[in-house]
Amino acid sequence: MRKSIFPLLLLSSYCLAFLSCATYRLEKSLDPESKEFLSQVRYLITKQERKIFLGRPISERKNFIEEFWKKRDPDPYTEENEFKDLYYRRIQEANNLFREGTTPGWLQDRGRIHILLGPPERRDTFPSGNTEYGVPTEIWYYGFFPIVFVDSSWSGDFKLEPLSARNISEINKAQKELRPKVTTEKVVFDFNLKIKKVKEEEVLFQIEVPYKNIWLTQEENKLQTTLELSLEICDLAGAKVWKKQKNYPISLKEENLEEMFGKSCLIEILANLKPGDYSLMAELKNRTDNSQVRKKGKFTL
Repeated sequence: MRKSIFPLLLLSSYCLAFLSCATYRLEKSLDPESKEFLSQVRYLITKQERKIFLGRPISERKNFIEEFWKKRDPDPYTEENEFKDLYYRRIQEANNLFREGTTPGWLQDRGRIHILLGPPERRDTFPSGNTEYGVPTEIWYYGFFPIVFVDSSWSGDFKLEPLSARNISEINKAQKELRPKVTTEKVVFDFNLKIKKVKEEEVLFQIEVPYKNIWLTQEENKLQTTLELSLEICDLAGAKVWKKQKNYPISLKEENLEEMFGKSCLIEILANLKPGDYSLMAELKNRTDNSQVRKKGKFTL
């Protein structure tokens, strides 16, 4: 049976999941504006942000795009977003500079490095190769670090040929630096707990879990998981007076994904307790990614 990990609102922080078939289908069915945005920011967007974006309802993606650039604005008190302007300017420069080959300039290796690092301090070109390579070669210098591009097929498609691990490290470092330190949303697996006295010696526990925080496993056309709930009640002396452990399966159809945005899963449990003061320990675990949260507190009946 085909399985893949899929979060309802791809908000996860720590990115405990893998790109799923459901995610793939979401990306393939994106509206033109969303597709264009994801393509253009491919060198900037984090895996986490990509998943968040794909999980958003269409009506909320415009707000995400605005927030995406706002988080990267070096001076939010001006009307211009210098970082955004520079990024798109370099894309255009790359398209103009690197017209050879079978792909647009900004998608080539030279275009990527131009966008991420900016123009080199020095650019040496060898259209017929040099003694070291014998094929069309370009060497870009950033400080003391040469970055070499080679067109082994003589087709105009120059490929990055790392000279050393240190140079690759510099490129990776530059990529991180071009992505400003952005604070993104995190999925914190959490729940709200309410305690209601129903009648004499009977109390109702309500556990509410936002669907957007639940990671699901995809099986065929359904998104599923199981929540493991444990409730334990003790008197103030520490003696256990009541305990409940139960699994709660969740199953959603993929086409219902968007309509569940903003809603919660509600679990209700009745317990018989005499009037008095108690301590409560509640623990909830999601089997899909093994995330869990525990809460403790005191209450009086």
